[in-house]
Amino acid sequence: LDVSRHFMPKEFVKKYIDLLALHKMNTFHWHLTDDQGWRLEIRKYPRLTEVGAWRKETLVGRHEKDPAKRVFDGERHGGFYTQDDVREIVAYAKARHITVVPEIEMPGHARAAIAAYPHLGVVDDTLEVLTVWADNQSILNAEMRTVEFMQDVLTETLQLFPSKFIHVGGDEAVKTLWKSSPRVQARMRELRINDEDELQSWFIRQMSVFLTKRGRRLVGWDEILEGGLPPSTTVMSWRGTRGGIAAARQGHDVIMAPSSHLYFDHYQSRDREGEPLAIGGFTPIDSVYAFEPVPRDLEARFAHHILGAQGQIWTEYIKGPKQVEYMAYPRMTALAEVLWTPKSRKDFAGFMQRMGTHAKRLEILDVGFRAVER
Repeated sequence: LDVSRHFMPKEFVKKYIDLLALHKMNTFHWHLTDDQGWRLEIRKYPRLTEVGAWRKETLVGRHEKDPAKRVFDGERHGGFYTQDDVREIVAYAKARHITVVPEIEMPGHARAAIAAYPHLGVVDDTLEVLTVWADNQSILNAEMRTVEFMQDVLTETLQLFPSKFIHVGGDEAVKTLWKSSPRVQARMRELRINDEDELQSWFIRQMSVFLTKRGRRLVGWDEILEGGLPPSTTVMSWRGTRGGIAAARQGHDVIMAPSSHLYFDHYQSRDREGEPLAIGGFTPIDSVYAFEPVPRDLEARFAHHILGAQGQIWTEYIKGPKQVEYMAYPRMTALAEVLWTPKSRKDFAGFMQRMGTHAKRLEILDVGFRAVER
């Protein structure tokens, strides 16, 4: 659940966990930081929430490529979870047999952090927390001061989250500023690094070693494969399943999260006029149900590296709890059955018939789910 693009209240996060438990999901991946908001209190660096948790306004409607055509609401948006809030939520999840895995994005998707602490960035300009959903090239620099800053953040994160896995993002790190920065290029020469992909790999490796020494395991999106990885790193494959297949063949554990089947911020119907505005795509419930976490192309000897799969709720166009529920359910219900049912016993027609009864449960629980089309 992405709470960075749009902040979600603590009580709703608990309800979201209740619904995961209802569907026998055992892990809650909590996307806490991004360009549009930093949501986790870090006591050593208070400006992360004093500044980074708030943006001056939010884009209204579709993200237009032409900045002159963009419309904003003019309303300050934000919020964050105190460390006490986090402890409460983690304990709440544990009581329901759910592990909470936090995500702290790096080195890209770091605009909110750089807005709070400009020395983390590549350029000297003071930036604002991002108010749009794209067009961002902000990226952390690769100086040891910045590495140590992010490790300080992880130190406090580890104190709050006992999970074995800690997610550090690693996706969509636009390296344009690295390529054009004399300071970054000098740093690469100092480290004897040949290109920017390798520099990202070096950055991620610093975090992996840090986490491994503390008995944890790093998880990152599949872009982290591009410069090489330490053996203990786990890959979350979102750009289809190819990244997951490559990672498994290299001996890495994998969580499948392909946008083609498991991005629940996509439209649920081809009739977009009758649906809430979404980021795009088309992921109907039958596509979710058809997904198989272990790809056919993956050799059987590597299949044990596929730990499971995950449904994503990115909230660029999802402003509040009821819309989260509408986008998540019943697609999350379909994913739960996919993950708990042997392939030979999957039956989409039977699932849809049973959804009639399950829909009544969701109604009683006041879940704003999308009615299934049968």
